[in-house]
Amino acid sequence: MHSRAVVDEALRLRDEEGLGARRVARRLGLALPTVRDWHAGRLPRHSRLASCDGSYPDICSACGQPHRFDELNQAYVHLLGLYLGDGTISVHRRGVHRLRVFLDKKYPQIVDDCAKSIQTTVPGNRVHSLLTPYNCYSVSAYSRSWPCLFPQHGPGLKHMRRIFLAEWQQALARRWPEQLLKGLIQSDGCRFVNTGRGGWRQPRYSFSNVSTDITSIFCSACDCLGLHWTAAFPTSEAAAVAIYVSRKADVARLDEFIGPKR
Repeated sequence: MHSRAVVDEALRLRDEEGLGARRVARRLGLALPTVRDWHAGRLPRHSRLASCDGSYPDICSACGQPHRFDELNQAYVHLLGLYLGDGTISVHRRGVHRLRVFLDKKYPQIVDDCAKSIQTTVPGNRVHSLLTPYNCYSVSAYSRSWPCLFPQHGPGLKHMRRIFLAEWQQALARRWPEQLLKGLIQSDGCRFVNTGRGGWRQPRYSFSNVSTDITSIFCSACDCLGLHWTAAFPTSEAAAVAIYVSRKADVARLDEFIGPKR
């Protein structure tokens, strides 16, 4: 029986370095059929993800990985918000996919929050933070499971196709609407001070996206928390829809778990 550390390393070499079963077997001194079984998802019992009741999830036929979507935690919901705002998934060799979230370098705390949420969602995979020439960080990780974890992935830009949450994602979003709003605001939103006549000043939150499906997801999360929101619709189809949360009590509620970007 091979140890869990050996199995994990064989999977890491596949997911992070894109090595095939033959090269992994040669590097680790393993039998080729054994590595092929692991890469196909036929893992030893100690390397499968056990649920709280001690049972083991079925292997996904799409990515060869075990899934229990209902056991994902609030870090995933935060990452879902970041992905919907500024994330993308690309295809690489051997069925491996790369999730990337692009974040402004002015806000290192948000970059750190994103990296932690990715690491929690795929704990066995390495997270990379790369400063791009466009003054933003690309926070990324490789995994075969990204299209399963984010079924919103598809060809073309998000605002050019339908975006909706799967039933299991909706259940998680209803459980942790704060984390979904946090990810959405950190990616495509902001907190700013609205000013008026006579020196009137009031903090306000704004979220904008060209996809009306994604702004609807934001509004639904606000509804879960009982937050009042207003919408400003553009005259051009190519422009973004802006959603505002302006009431003092509602802003204070968002401040409890979001606050100004930093």
